[in-house]
Amino acid sequence: MSRSLAPGHHPSLPQRRDEALQPATVSLLPSAVNAAETGDEERLNLIGYWQILLKRKWLLLSVLASVLSVVLVKTLLTPPVFRANATLQIDQDTIKIVQTEGVAPAEGVGDRDYYQTQYELLRSRSLAERVAAGMGVEQIRLAAAAQRTPGLWARLSGGDADAAEPAEPSRDELASYVQRHLSVEPVRNSRLVRIQFDSLEPAFSAAMANAIADAFIATHIDRRFDASAYAKNYLEERLQQLKLKLEDSEKQLVEFAQQQGIVSIDQQQSPAAQELQSINASLAAAQQQRIEAEAKFRRSQTTPADALPEVLLSSIVGQLKNRRTELLSEYQEKLRIFKPGYPAMEQLKGQIEEIDRQLAGEIGRIKNAVRSEYDAARSAENMLGLRLAELKAQLLDLQGRSIQYNIIKREVDTNRELYDGLLQRYKEIGVAGGITANNISVVDRARAPTSRFSPNLGRSLLLGLFAGLAAGVFLALLFEHLDDTIKSPEDVEQKFGLAVLGVIPRLQRGSPLEALKDPRSPFSESYRSVRTALQFSTESGVPRTLFVTSSAPGEGKSTTALTLALHFAQLGKRVLLIDADLRNPTIHQALRVPNTGGLSNYLSGASRPLKFLHPTQVKNLACLCSGPLPPNPAELLAGPRLVTLLRLAAASFDQVIIDGPPMLGIADAAILSNLAGGTVLVIEAGSTRLGYARGVLKRLNAARARVLGVVMTKLDPRRGGAVYGYGGYNYYAYGGRPKLEAPRARRA
Repeated sequence: MSRSLAPGHHPSLPQRRDEALQPATVSLLPSAVNAAETGDEERLNLIGYWQILLKRKWLLLSVLASVLSVVLVKTLLTPPVFRANATLQIDQDTIKIVQTEGVAPAEGVGDRDYYQTQYELLRSRSLAERVAAGMGVEQIRLAAAAQRTPGLWARLSGGDADAAEPAEPSRDELASYVQRHLSVEPVRNSRLVRIQFDSLEPAFSAAMANAIADAFIATHIDRRFDASAYAKNYLEERLQQLKLKLEDSEKQLVEFAQQQGIVSIDQQQSPAAQELQSINASLAAAQQQRIEAEAKFRRSQTTPADALPEVLLSSIVGQLKNRRTELLSEYQEKLRIFKPGYPAMEQLKGQIEEIDRQLAGEIGRIKNAVRSEYDAARSAENMLGLRLAELKAQLLDLQGRSIQYNIIKREVDTNRELYDGLLQRYKEIGVAGGITANNISVVDRARAPTSRFSPNLGRSLLLGLFAGLAAGVFLALLFEHLDDTIKSPEDVEQKFGLAVLGVIPRLQRGSPLEALKDPRSPFSESYRSVRTALQFSTESGVPRTLFVTSSAPGEGKSTTALTLALHFAQLGKRVLLIDADLRNPTIHQALRVPNTGGLSNYLSGASRPLKFLHPTQVKNLACLCSGPLPPNPAELLAGPRLVTLLRLAAASFDQVIIDGPPMLGIADAAILSNLAGGTVLVIEAGSTRLGYARGVLKRLNAARARVLGVVMTKLDPRRGGAVYGYGGYNYYAYGGRPKLEAPRARRA
């Protein structure tokens, strides 16, 4: 035994504990906690929504059935309502009283609000009162009976059967009744409108629809007569006023023109205006000439005489320069023969000087001509400017004197236009006299309906179907949103950042150990995949000591520990399964071994380390049961004897699997996770809550455990795993009931 405890022979437990204290071994857990704390919402696609609806199908169907039942009962108990239809054609009103704004405006041909106005008039209170005033005794009786129709609860309870005959309704009540049961439906892309009336009697519905149509036409004709009569009286008064006003304004215009001596104030026809235009054009031309002359003059003052364009373009200057050049050439030729004082030479020199004087004189004359041109242009500009100012003053004086004239003339024109327009409208109204073709006519009169309009059983059930589906889908999504359990492996990876070692399906019947008897069953295959994933969980394979725990009881922790032990034993490894749950042990019941002594005996110092080691019916599998339940499990597990035991077990066996208690509520699991080389967390799909899982990860992080991954158990693909297990602290009571059955393994 001492040889097996050598440090180089097998990885002992203290080495695993030291490794657990290294930062590299706990690098997975902070990331998992950080991922859990972020609380990122899962983005569901259409398939995800469909799976939610399948999982909540019974809720959806229950809501749908309830809604359809209520709709069906209400439809069957609702009294039949009959709707009668009368069709009207409404054309644009072509009669216009006046065309001037502010007197009596009428709708235009393109006024898109005209028809909406007519629809509102059909629904108006005044029309309803007119219809109510024309109702007969029988119609009033039917309206009163319809107003006292019992409700749904009264019909269900059988009440209101012997109610007294109601009093005759008032005019206001009848008008309100007409408004409530009247509906106006315009026919799209046409000038037709349907008047619909609902009641319990077919004949009454037809009579009321026709009465409303007739009353609307009569009301429209009354408004036309009233408008024509009012307009005729109004126009007579206005014509008399405008006639007198027009005469007064014309007299004032003539008198003012005579007093001021104004023949015409049209500025385009007056001589001063015409001369002003001519002077203005001449002034612009003079200014242009002055600018050009001034530019020449400025250039003559600053540019050398020989470089002036006027000098260069002068033919006289050119001839003189040519003659001077010839004389200079001749003088130079004779200078070779004669001296400068020779008479012929003196004569040539005098001729050259005379040409120079002529050139200077010609250049001076050109400069004087440029200056004279500039002075003349400036003088002409000044004269035109003075004349323009005089004409402007004359026109301003004329405008000032004609202001009052224009005011009076505009008043005369306005009065004449108003008078002519009103006179024309007065003649039209006098000829028409308000008697013209009506723009509203009845296309189809209402007939008594032969079938009821409502309630429509098919339509009601269809609406109930849509409403029930909508409510069911909403409640299903709401409950799914409120359900904070872990439902799928994606939840583990996205919310906690942990690897999923395997997914164990929920058994529809039988116990887990019975399902393991068939090595080809999905249940057995899923645990084999967990075993394979554990072999690749670290660089060196499966840790020698493996601790299995969960957040709450009933999640399949003990089943997972036992099943992994069986599968590792099938590989030919020597496996030791330790039941470290000193509060509610179950392994001895599953393996059918005695639990008279075990781990608690050794931890309390009452036995040797491996004294109570039991072989099992499975080859290569041994078991160390929990032993008698101690009163202080946490103190026993925290002592040094457990470290020694695990060191001996790791040296003697190829694989040590520890079945521990759940993490939440007690300190036992935290101690065991710190001592083990690797920890496997078991989560039940649809039962383990996110808060519990976060708490487990925080405690494992605090214990510096090396979490290898998660095994998700009891996943039902048909229901999404949303099956709530049981939890609570009653698990930690001493002497719990056994949860596993012994396997019938073949003998070695």
